[in-house]
Amino acid sequence: MFRLALDAMGGDYAPLQIVRGGILALKEFPDIFIYFVGQKEKIQPILEKENSSLQGRYEIVDAPERIEMDEAPSRVLKKKNSSLYVAAKLVREGKADALVSAGNTGAVLAVGKFVIGAIKELERPSIGVAFPNPKGKTVLLDVGANVDVKPRHMVQFAVIGHTYAEEILGIKNPRIGILSIGEEEGKGNELVKETYPLLKETKLNFLGNAEGRDIFNGNFDVIVCDGFVGNVVLKASESLGFAVLNMIKEEVKRSFWAKIGAFLMRKAFLKLKQKADFAEYGGIPLLGAKAPVIITHGKANAKAIRNAIRAATEFYNHHFNDVLRKNLINLAGEVLAKIKNNYSS
Repeated sequence: MFRLALDAMGGDYAPLQIVRGGILALKEFPDIFIYFVGQKEKIQPILEKENSSLQGRYEIVDAPERIEMDEAPSRVLKKKNSSLYVAAKLVREGKADALVSAGNTGAVLAVGKFVIGAIKELERPSIGVAFPNPKGKTVLLDVGANVDVKPRHMVQFAVIGHTYAEEILGIKNPRIGILSIGEEEGKGNELVKETYPLLKETKLNFLGNAEGRDIFNGNFDVIVCDGFVGNVVLKASESLGFAVLNMIKEEVKRSFWAKIGAFLMRKAFLKLKQKADFAEYGGIPLLGAKAPVIITHGKANAKAIRNAIRAATEFYNHHFNDVLRKNLINLAGEVLAKIKNNYSS
């Protein structure tokens, strides 16, 4: 049975929406067990409203403290009685197979990296986001876990992205690119220029430089960058999406015929919303952690939590880390070994 540690106190709508999301997952997925981690006196009443059919499939783990959304991520490592830290500890000790949290993103990263840790073959776990495009999805990583990186980290990110695209998204032999300011080889900053020839030496399907527009046009399946650039892209894209939707709404209000047109196109708008809605995909994974860690939006509702739990089960059932270990060796082992030798000398 898949065992999940759910940070019940993380997020703007905790614990009500978080616990309800866990209940939805228990009802939908018969082979999971959930540790609801948080303040027992607040979690218990929510669970007691459910029928007895869920008994034996969950446990409340009391954690009196919580990490606030505006709290410094470094504090999570000191607040060892917080729901997030206790949930991560359950994973580290092997009592749970995965972690899901809607809490402070920086704090979730901290426990993912320093409490749960990365697989030994990998220096740093990475956050990957699958952006929708007309042809499917494009994975961009890293989008915030690692602000300052070296070329060897970028090579590892590419292998992580390859594994994510193949195993979770079902994209065979994904096309890999490195985010730059021009498609020609030689364009970009020092990090890009140094990483480019290394990626060419790997056995990855590396196509070269990708520009910003390639994130959304489907020309690449995986695009790698450092966490500083990736986080800017992620937040700018989110903001643009909301801005466009708001502008469409305002324009529709101005005209009767626009309202009629919007009504006729409501199904198309709904499908577009589903592609962009975080609640549909649940959250973003911390790729390369020793166990699946899913970070979902701070405003996550029960539906988003249910889908985040589903995402965690997918990573677990696909044995993602086992495949990643093999890919690091088979696809980039020689390149990474050469970098390590040069670095040591």
